Amino acid sequence: MNATTRDQEAALWTDANSCLLNYGTKFNPDIIVRAHDIFVYTASGRKILDWTSGQMSCLIGHGHPEIVETIREHAANLDHLFSGMLSPPVIKLAKALTDVLPSGLDRALFLSTGGESNEAAIRLAKLYTGKFEIVAASSSWHGMTAAAVGAQYLSGRAGYGPNMPGNHPLPAPNAYRSVFRHADGTHDWRTELDYGWSLVDAASCGSLAAVILEPIQSSGGMHCLPPGYLKAMKVHCDARGMLLIIDEAQTALGRAGDMFAFEHEGVVPDILTLSKTLGNGLPLSAVVTSHEVERVCRERNFLFYTTHVSDPLPAAVGLKVLEIVQRDGLVARSRVAGARLHAGLRRLQSRYGCIGDVRGRGLMAGIEIVADRATKRPAPELGSRISDKMVEFGLSANLATISSFTGVFRIAPPITITDEQLDAGLAIMEEAFNAVEGSQPLYLPV
Repeated sequence: MNATTRDQEAALWTDANSCLLNYGTKFNPDIIVRAHDIFVYTASGRKILDWTSGQMSCLIGHGHPEIVETIREHAANLDHLFSGMLSPPVIKLAKALTDVLPSGLDRALFLSTGGESNEAAIRLAKLYTGKFEIVAASSSWHGMTAAAVGAQYLSGRAGYGPNMPGNHPLPAPNAYRSVFRHADGTHDWRTELDYGWSLVDAASCGSLAAVILEPIQSSGGMHCLPPGYLKAMKVHCDARGMLLIIDEAQTALGRAGDMFAFEHEGVVPDILTLSKTLGNGLPLSAVVTSHEVERVCRERNFLFYTTHVSDPLPAAVGLKVLEIVQRDGLVARSRVAGARLHAGLRRLQSRYGCIGDVRGRGLMAGIEIVADRATKRPAPELGSRISDKMVEFGLSANLATISSFTGVFRIAPPITITDEQLDAGLAIMEEAFNAVEGSQPLYLPV
């Protein structure tokens, strides 16, 4: 990096430190000046593999040429409209999305963010059922709007006064750390779930409206729901006259190896929310529900009227993302590449004792860093040093800074990733683990 570049970067940091309001994270030390394909580029001239797809959003990579052209065309000709006006991209995306979804997910609404879509879904559930209590997993993350943050327990609840009333947590299924165990040591998720519901029933005032759930708890540490869990949850919902809301912000459109992650168990939710992957990094989210829920809520004057509802430009991008995923066979590609990724991560686990667990599905993976495999004692500081070394060597793989993550790398590269790019990233990870003291090598490097 030459002196001019250093001076420019220093000036940017001076301005950032003087005028940006911190929003709950420690900023990355690199200022990013460009993003393309699976890489981001720093002001200092470094090229870094992006294994989190931006904020888990760039499903088909940064700067995809067809996405760029779609944005250019609609920025010039059909960008934003009065919220009551419809446009071809909105109608076509609703038709394409509901066509690829199973019966029962028939009506779509398009908004901007994941939190906004979950807010709308919760309002729909409350209006439809006439009840107000919402149940969610204890490690959930659903957004920063009022009802969404009220239904999340990972972080963000303390210090702001009363949360939305009527929210209840269920123990999040964590096969690695749960205290609920069968005699053979395996995770007894069914007893855990039933016990959680007994507590919810005891706390409820008799107005249980909906459960909101992520198929893979990404912010909660990349935990997949155990096989059979989603079906059992639907039984609990039906027994109480509740709706099931599935939040697929990160898992939809092939990321987890199925077009939609709920399809992995064949359970159709009453309401589905999409965001992140649908817009490939642009602010686009969706709420999809049944004809019946839509009819009842329309008759009861459902209101979720925002400035950017049914915006044509992001809808056109969502339509193009869906087209590319289907046309290019990217769901199948995610399964194949995911198998390669997980095999590589398990190989790392066999070589470094600090890797306590490897989990995930498709091109979503979590690596939990521990100080001791026997006690499973978390080692977030070690994880932080490994993360810094990865970035130094050219790979960005998110290590959550929230303490409740306990030091878990969340990995979710674009599903367009090549085998060569996968292998390059795994090699950088190996190099970083090998270079950091305390990683507990289990073999002698050649």
